[in-house]
Amino acid sequence: MDVTKKTYTGQVVSDKMDKTIVVLITTKQLHPLYKKYVTRTKKVKAHDEKNSAHIGDTVRVIECRPISKEKCWRLSGIIERAK
Repeated sequence: MDVTKKTYTGQVVSDKMDKTIVVLITTKQLHPLYKKYVTRTKKVKAHDEKNSAHIGDTVRVIECRPISKEKCWRLSGIIERAK
């Protein structure tokens, strides 16, 4: 039974916690009635074991088992470092 896990790409907005980052995920969704694209944003807490990601980095997060009350994502990789 091979279950594919959700992966999202987003921007790190906070790295103040130990081994945890907050990632802002933005998606564009077509409105069913007005046929206009609406930007939706969502913040998720992700587990960063080595504290390697910092504010402004573009990262990929992957779904995992619940690590704490609000943390059920983990850092999969850093796509681009902040300048």
